This record gives sequence, C-alpha cells and structure tokens, in this order.
Amino acid sequence: MTRFLLLTLGALALHPAAATAQTAPVSSPAAAQTAPALAWTDRTRALPDELRRLPVGLTLWHSPNPIYPEPNPAVPGGYVWKHSTSVRAETADLEIVTCGSYIWYSAAGWQTNLHETPAEFAELFNCPGGKLKKGVTYTFARNYRYAASTKQLYGGDALWFIIAKDAQGRLYKGYGLIETEAEPQASK
Repeated sequence: MTRFLLLTLGALALHPAAATAQTAPVSSPAAAQTAPALAWTDRTRALPDELRRLPVGLTLWHSPNPIYPEPNPAVPGGYVWKHSTSVRAETADLEIVTCGSYIWYSAAGWQTNLHETPAEFAELFNCPGGKLKKGVTYTFARNYRYAASTKQLYGGDALWFIIAKDAQGRLYKGYGLIETEAEPQASK
C-alpha cells in the first residue's frame, strides 16, 4: 500500500498544482480536536475525496518544485519557501468554484489545509471574476510559506487543487503536488 501511494504521488508530481501558503501541522492533542474533518477516507485511493471522480480540465503547476526554505530578510531568524503557482483551463472557459490544498506531513496522509473562495482565488491569481479563459495562464506569483524560526521548519507535500465549472455547470478539477523540504538547499 505504501509503495502504491509513493508511486502515485510521484506521478502526481509530474502534473503540478496551485493556491495559498501551507499551514503548520497539528502539534498537540488539543489542536487535533479542533482540526478539520478527515478529507481522505479511502486509503486505497491517492486523491482526497472531493477530487475523486471529477474529470481533469485544468493544468496546475508550481515553480520551483521542490522548494527549500531560505532566510527571510524581513524576519530575522525566520525562513520563507518561495514559489509561484499557475493554472490554465484546458477544456473550455471555466468559472472557479473552489480552490485549496491538502498537506501530507505524517503517516496520517492527506489532511485538509485550506480552501479559498472564488473571490479569494480571483485576487490571488489575478483572474478577474474568477473566470478562467481557455488556454490563458493565471499565476499566484507569491504563494509563499513562512516560518518564524528554525523550530518551525518541517517538510511535507502539498496537493493544490482547483475545481471549476463550465457554462453548462459541469465540474472539472486540476491539481498539482509541491514538495516542501525542511532543510535549506545545499550550496552548489
């Protein structure tokens, strides 16, 4: 089972995704009690529940990927993972329904991270009205993750997704995996 998931996640990395900064993992029992509901109920499948069975109609990718923390000049002792996320509608003009991400930082697998409204997507991706024109690329240029100190550096993968609908109301998905590393990249 683990081998299947690793192979599947490797394949997902070849088809990249997009959205906002990854949040920190749940670190205490009290926090776990207030954590969002489980988003990945069928452990024999690679994708979280809301993404399964929807046809792919968008291409999502992150650049660079993987990403490594680097010192944050705005916060002494802090770190930032810098990347952008882009999306392109492939099947038709589409309207955003939702976007967000799941994170994988432990043996628990995919955990809900965040969901963005169509208005939030429109602002982040510079996409007026949340309406994607077929073949046009929209980019969230500063999709950064931050850590206040070295104690907050952790690795994990994030599965960004977008769900959008066409003029007939048919739903489509796009998704992409970003590898977030815990240690700064070694000098070349």
